[in-house]
Amino acid sequence: MTEPSSTLRLRGLLADIVAAPATKTLALLALCSAYIQGPLTKIFDFPGAIAEMNHFGLQPAVAFAVVVILFELTASALVVSGFLRWAGALALASFTLLATFIALRFWEMAPGMDRMMATNAFFEHLGLAGAFIIVAAIDLTKGTGK
Repeated sequence: MTEPSSTLRLRGLLADIVAAPATKTLALLALCSAYIQGPLTKIFDFPGAIAEMNHFGLQPAVAFAVVVILFELTASALVVSGFLRWAGALALASFTLLATFIALRFWEMAPGMDRMMATNAFFEHLGLAGAFIIVAAIDLTKGTGK
């Protein structure tokens, strides 16, 4: 069974919108937004960044804060700019998974609202890591017919 012509027109219109360079750039900025906002917040409140590293037991805290800031901004720039997009996306996927298992250990928490919020955040971060893996896969297979 073929699709009605109105459905085909709608699909074509949506494809044009979704595939537009501006849409792709905005989507990549949205995907990287936490990795742009986070380091900027750390830069403007460096004592808070150090406190965050100490909270998670990351020592030396100053070095970890600086490395995280540089890492997140650099990897985000790679993803958004398209230069080695796959590398930036895989780096952010890995970072997200690592940070999620460090910061959102819901299984160690007592039942209640805090545990439920940590559980939701844990799985949201898994989804975010998955999105970065899809970005990397698309970039790595571009032009290969895969």
